[in-house]
Amino acid sequence: MANKRGNQTLRDLLLSMAVLGVVVAVIYVFIPHDTNADPVKPIGFQTELSQARRDAPFPVAAPEGLGKDWRATTVAYDAKDAKAIEWHLGFVDPQDEYAAVEQGNGPSAKFIAAKSKRAVRDGNRTVSVAGVPWDRYKGPKYNALVRVEKGVTTMITGTAPDEQLAELAAALKAS
Repeated sequence: MANKRGNQTLRDLLLSMAVLGVVVAVIYVFIPHDTNADPVKPIGFQTELSQARRDAPFPVAAPEGLGKDWRATTVAYDAKDAKAIEWHLGFVDPQDEYAAVEQGNGPSAKFIAAKSKRAVRDGNRTVSVAGVPWDRYKGPKYNALVRVEKGVTTMITGTAPDEQLAELAAALKAS
């Protein structure tokens, strides 16, 4: 008698699994999914930029005039600590690489190390972008262009190639 009860339990389990498999298959077939769709979800950043420009003790930089193939993906303004206010605006560039504008008024060495994922200064190498000198940093994950002036560190960093980082830097307008 106990053997018969065990067989019924196993049979019920297998039937339940089969029904569940049919439900999953129906959901998969009838729910639209596009495997060719762009996984990047562009965002607007004008509201956060306006707030940051009103509140920050430094001129907040953001690009103007970048092509439509530059897609903003992340934006953040952190003013919890008045001595370490940070502005972040991240993009996916035309080659699907990451590039970001990072600004902060805290200690620049700590800020640069954190935001560039520990990139280090590339000797004394500077790059001129739109007539403005930027210090060049190289790292295992991110490269960066860095400018420190008037109590604020401005950095363009990411996995994007140097030309794309320079293009983003050239498009920056601060106010």
